[in-house]
Amino acid sequence: MVDDGADASPQPGLTREAIAQAALRVLEREGIDGLSMRKVGAELGVKAASLYWHVRNKEQLLDLLTDALMADAEPPPREGPWRDQLRAYSELHRQHLLGKRDAAKVTAGRLAPGPHILRLMEDQLGRLREAGFADADAALINHMLGVYVQGFVLQEQTPLSASEAMGAGRREAATAVGAQFRRLPEAAFPNLVALAGDLTAPTMDDRFAFGLERLLDGMAALLPEPGTVAAPPPGTTGNDRETTDRE
Repeated sequence: MVDDGADASPQPGLTREAIAQAALRVLEREGIDGLSMRKVGAELGVKAASLYWHVRNKEQLLDLLTDALMADAEPPPREGPWRDQLRAYSELHRQHLLGKRDAAKVTAGRLAPGPHILRLMEDQLGRLREAGFADADAALINHMLGVYVQGFVLQEQTPLSASEAMGAGRREAATAVGAQFRRLPEAAFPNLVALAGDLTAPTMDDRFAFGLERLLDGMAALLPEPGTVAAPPPGTTGNDRETTDRE
C-alpha cells in the first residue's frame, strides 16, 4: 500500500511532465472516476504526498492532465478557405477526444493554458483573424467551437438509454426509441409520431456535421461584407481604419 504521509520530501527526477504522463496512464486504465493523487503516485512509485511539490490537489492535476491530453493533437493544414479549415479543426478535435478515454470529461469547461493548449489556441486564433473576424469575435468563436465539440463528445459517450448502457448498440437503442415514438397516440403527439424517423435515424456523424455547419453559417454572418474593411491590422490604431460604402 502507498503511504500518503504528508512529510514526503521532493523526489529527485519527479517532474510535472512525469506526473502528467502517469496521470494519462491511470486515466486510460481506470477512467476519470478512478483517477486520484494516490494512484498517480503509485504509478510513479512514490508517495502521493510527493506530488504536492508539483501539484497541490486533484484540480491542479486535472489542469495538468487537460494540457497533456492535447500534446499529440495536430491542427489541419493551413490552407484553403477559413470554413474548410475550421471544419477540419473541429472534426479532428472530436476524433482526438473520442480516441482517449474520458478526455472530454477531463477537458470540458476547463481552461488550463499549458504549452500544448497554448499552441493550438494561438494557431486557431491566427486563422480566425486572418479570415477577417474581429478580435472579440475570434475569441468567442475559439471558445464556442471548443464547447460544441466537447459537449457533443460528452453526449456521444453517454448511453442513449438503459438498453445501450446494458450492452445494446447505439443504433439498436435509437431504433427502439423511434418505435416507441411511433406507438404514441397520434392525436396527443402528432409531431413525435410524424418525425419519429427524423428524430432517431441520423447517425452521430450526421448530427455533428449538421450542428457544425450551422455554427459555420453563423460565423460567416459576422464577416464584413465585400467592400468593407472590418478592422485595422495588428499594430495599427483605430484612426488608421478606412471603410468604404457597402456595395
